[in-house]
Amino acid sequence: MSVDSMLQAPAASAGPLTLVHAADDASGWWRSAVIYQVYPRSFRDLNGDGIGDLAGITAELPQLAQLDVDAVWLSPFYRSPQKDAGYDVSDYCDVDPLFGTLADFDAMMAQASRLNLRVIVDLVPNHCSDQHTAFQAALAAPAGSRERDVFIFRDGRGPLGEEPPNNWQSHFGGSAWTRITEPDGAPGQWYLHLFDGSQPDFNWDNQAVHDEFERVLRFWLDRGVAGFRVDVAHALVKAAGLPEWGGPADGNSSDGYPGHEAPMFGQPALHDIYRVWRRILAEYGPDRILCAEANVDPLPRLADWVRPDQMHQAFNFPYLHAGLDVHRLRGVITDSLVALDAVGAPSTWVLSNHDVVRHATRFGYDGPAPRDGDGIGIFDRQPDFARGRARAAAASMFMLGLPGGAYLYQGEELGLPDGINIPDSRRQDPTFARTGGERLGRDGCRIPLPWRAAEPHAGFGSGEAPWLPQPESFTELARDAQAEQPSSHLNLYRRMLAVRRELDLGRGSLAWLESWCTDTSLAYLNGTSLVVMNLGHGPLELPPGEVLLRSSGTWPEPGPGAPDGGHQLGSGETVWLSLPGV
Repeated sequence: MSVDSMLQAPAASAGPLTLVHAADDASGWWRSAVIYQVYPRSFRDLNGDGIGDLAGITAELPQLAQLDVDAVWLSPFYRSPQKDAGYDVSDYCDVDPLFGTLADFDAMMAQASRLNLRVIVDLVPNHCSDQHTAFQAALAAPAGSRERDVFIFRDGRGPLGEEPPNNWQSHFGGSAWTRITEPDGAPGQWYLHLFDGSQPDFNWDNQAVHDEFERVLRFWLDRGVAGFRVDVAHALVKAAGLPEWGGPADGNSSDGYPGHEAPMFGQPALHDIYRVWRRILAEYGPDRILCAEANVDPLPRLADWVRPDQMHQAFNFPYLHAGLDVHRLRGVITDSLVALDAVGAPSTWVLSNHDVVRHATRFGYDGPAPRDGDGIGIFDRQPDFARGRARAAAASMFMLGLPGGAYLYQGEELGLPDGINIPDSRRQDPTFARTGGERLGRDGCRIPLPWRAAEPHAGFGSGEAPWLPQPESFTELARDAQAEQPSSHLNLYRRMLAVRRELDLGRGSLAWLESWCTDTSLAYLNGTSLVVMNLGHGPLELPPGEVLLRSSGTWPEPGPGAPDGGHQLGSGETVWLSLPGV
């Protein structure tokens, strides 16, 4: 259907439409894919040590195939001291024994292939572990050496070099600089780490760093991976001279500090790196992809990362942070589609990941959650669990009806909450230690998954206790228990993903249905399907149409919904409708 005919279709009898995005007919599986994030430490423990492993992922991949996702993205499983849960890599071309072996990785890839699941792996090119052989060589070498130039070493300020080279702050709290002791025992230079002190930043002005990561790309592409999610993709290159920055450590905009001026993020030379990487992936065929974790603002800057010669996708952080504010949501969706359509790229949508409070917990608050995005503890105001899960279902259905790709975080299909009652002694996120407990960190969203209600540790593993404690509620939320409940969160996700695929919503169009876009509701038309979300305190009258699915877990079985407009949408609920005559 053409744009003009869509706007003149009988659906317009339900009110005026504002077209934002036309249907997508470009090639590329990723343009409409649903990609499922696996956090290996917390997915499934098969060897009984309390920590998830590759064999556990292999064992449960059929569950993800049954969920009907297109691909799996694995957070780091490389050799690592695990100071930052694997994002401190000591060897980019090997599996940490905690997770298994390269043979285990190959077995997992073979199982994924049998199940028609693609596998995307995390790449961490901004920094490595301080145990990496290259950094150990740098520590042993003198100032100004070739070994030190692989990283960002600088002399300190002050008469004795006792002050950091500049005022940059770590994203995990505290200074972004650590001073070393030279081989002769004297206080020495400082090295830059935008994250933990155990994660020195690479110097991407050095060609040897480029060469090494091109080797790493080929190593994993040769083993069959479908692509890479590039961690902190916006940070590799730093501004010449490392100028002072008074803005926030994450480089986002704040009063007086526009994010595009942050000297440690978003530098133009980054794009030359990704052009080279795109060409390398193209050597392996048209289906290998790059996805940028590029936290940049404002939204139109995101388009710079997904031009045809660079990344295929970029995470949409503004959407994740829009919460349940209907005006912010509409603005982010519109701006994202317009900006990315201009460069021929699809948008991606995401509500949870391993770095933020799960949306089933975030949405359990009226208004912002305390410590939003940085953990919730037992002394914080507590969420309404039932309300949070209901709103999470509504938000997920609203998201999965959007055109473009979508990322799911493991366990969100079960409606899992964050772990809140975590003893300080069990917390492992470096943010907690670096801030003296002022920031709780991300452990709460990383709690090991519940698989089988009647088994020890809710089926996560049968040996040692999980590396983080599971809430009591995880037993009743276990996957096998939910599979038996027709209206469970899990079965809702299964139906959503099945209908999304059947109707090809990821390739669809988007037009706002203005009469149902209010201060408390949003509605958009995607092809012949209408998606309405009601965040008001009372019910909302729906336009005429056949009810396909409701986020409350109820749907018409069998037969269509009421065709006369007399049906209603409850508070905190989303519905998918098929409109007549479209």
